Amino acid sequence: MLWIKSLHVVFVVAWFAGLFYLPRLFMNLALETTEDATARLLLMARKLYRFTSLISVFAIAFGLWLFLGYGIGLRGGGNGWMHAKLALVVLVIGYHHACGSMLKKFELGLNRRSATFFRIFNESAVLLLAAIVVLVIVKPF
Repeated sequence: MLWIKSLHVVFVVAWFAGLFYLPRLFMNLALETTEDATARLLLMARKLYRFTSLISVFAIAFGLWLFLGYGIGLRGGGNGWMHAKLALVVLVIGYHHACGSMLKKFELGLNRRSATFFRIFNESAVLLLAAIVVLVIVKPF
């Protein structure tokens, strides 16, 4: 089980690294005015989104393995922390898909959001990660 847990943590960290960096690329895209730089940033964002999407599959798969295969968070009382964590994971998946939608708008030249929006949007991923880590470590419920 410890190997699966370790792999889950590694893939979650890698997934969040991508989720932290992708909105920063969006921020730079929102500020960029030259065509060459925009094309380069879009290429970087596309590759990062694809890679992050693949990483997310492994993070979720190892998490499901722990949850369903080993019963982490299923057995015993006081599983409120796991329900809260899973709700936040659903929000992270939604955040990931929102990044994909924003990328598509940049690719089509339809972005109307400011660099400030992307700066704030980027920080919401940090809050999600912090909440998930606290729930897993402290298990407050």
